[in-house]
Amino acid sequence: MLPEEYQPRRRMPAWLRPKTAPEPAFAFSIRGAQVEDLPYVLAIYNHYVANSTVTFDESPMTLKDLRSKFQHLMKLGFPFLIAESPSGDVLGYAYVYPWKEKAAYRFTVENSIYLGPAATGKGLGRALMATLIEEARAAGIKEIVAVIADVGADASIRMHKSFGFKEIGRLGKVGFKFGRWLGTVLMQKSLK
Repeated sequence: MLPEEYQPRRRMPAWLRPKTAPEPAFAFSIRGAQVEDLPYVLAIYNHYVANSTVTFDESPMTLKDLRSKFQHLMKLGFPFLIAESPSGDVLGYAYVYPWKEKAAYRFTVENSIYLGPAATGKGLGRALMATLIEEARAAGIKEIVAVIADVGADASIRMHKSFGFKEIGRLGKVGFKFGRWLGTVLMQKSLK
């Protein structure tokens, strides 16, 4: 008799093999941002500044600038959300910011959603968007505008469309980053 490692192995056909357990769901929770979250938010944002064209910023944001933006949003009563893992790691964030500073625009905001690189493609962006829309509505917002890079942000455009955002225009060659011209896709959703 041959040793066990040399004996022929029989495999059952796939339909007869036991089903494998599904991958566990990507676990996270969404909550309001706190000042203590800002260094993690900053790290996520600055990753995109340095490595992508989804933001037209070319220089890293400072913690001082982010704190100022955060305080302004809290004063306005606008949502700033954090997605975190069960262990408390910040996986991504979302917020709305005034579209323009003039008073007549006070019911219109621009949205921003950024995910840590390891958290993309797992449904986190959709969960943040759904919560952000509801919290913006509760804050009295009537219109949300999305300004999305026209190159490298196809997933963002698809996600916005799935939430009822309509393309309202495009601006060509309005940004220059990484040695190339970039445009934007403008999308809008009414919360009436």
